[in-house]
Amino acid sequence: MKALHVLKKPVVTEKALKMGDKLAYTFYVNNKATKVEVKQAIKELYGEDVANVRITRLPSKTKGSRVGTREKRSELKKAIVVLKGNKKLDITKIAKPAKK
Repeated sequence: MKALHVLKKPVVTEKALKMGDKLAYTFYVNNKATKVEVKQAIKELYGEDVANVRITRLPSKTKGSRVGTREKRSELKKAIVVLKGNKKLDITKIAKPAKK
């Protein structure tokens, strides 16, 4: 799987931003992505070495509204990535991939 298909987007919440101070960053990832693919995608897109990857699944949820309709949120997969060393990761900028 290509790196751009593995990582969907970074999670920008108060808790996720506090974890960034501890060199741990959270991303929404493809539902079929593995830890190894997430690690390779971070290396390719951001150019940083990864020490640890933890993956968790968020189940789908059904929510009702006042008009009687029901909405369903799809299942999500989240990856928490811990970097090696004391390097910070700028989640808003993707490094230029190396030419092959």
